Amino acid sequence: MQYPYIIVSLKKKTLTLFRSAKDHRVFPIAIGKQATPTPQGTWYIQNKKILTDDSPFGSHWLGLNLPGYGIHGTNQPSSIGESISGGCIRMYNDDIQWLFLQIYIGTPVTIIE
Repeated sequence: MQYPYIIVSLKKKTLTLFRSAKDHRVFPIAIGKQATPTPQGTWYIQNKKILTDDSPFGSHWLGLNLPGYGIHGTNQPSSIGESISGGCIRMYNDDIQWLFLQIYIGTPVTIIE
């Protein structure tokens, strides 16, 4: 397995970044609601953007190679831990800012039940 890589657990509502075999960090997330579920599978980070305006996507965006889906911050921190999004993975803004600096274009993201 190449490092870094990300595992998203829909059941636990967590995102785990693995930077090495012994180095990982776990974050709470929000996932897609029943009508717009977060898609399972293995994807990769296709683009990274710092968002400068007052965005519902928070301060940073990590786009997946699945059009319209990504990992991003939120202007609704109370949504973390819920199944509430349109299918994207939401993180606290402080968490997405840290994650943004740790990964690169091409980082694998596996989303599991």
